[in-house]
Amino acid sequence: MIIKIVTLFLIAMGVLAMFGRLRFPGQKRLAAAKCPHCGKFRIGKGPCSCRKDLK
Repeated sequence: MIIKIVTLFLIAMGVLAMFGRLRFPGQKRLAAAKCPHCGKFRIGKGPCSCRKDLK
């Protein structure tokens, strides 16, 4: 009985690992929302706060 439970647990963990490797929709938008210079998330369409101070 214990072997059956352990086997089912390991199969379930393997299935979760496969789903974790999938790319979820909207991941490209999240990567594009980061500032390429400092890595902070930009809110809105304006420049990042790290670039505003240079002017």
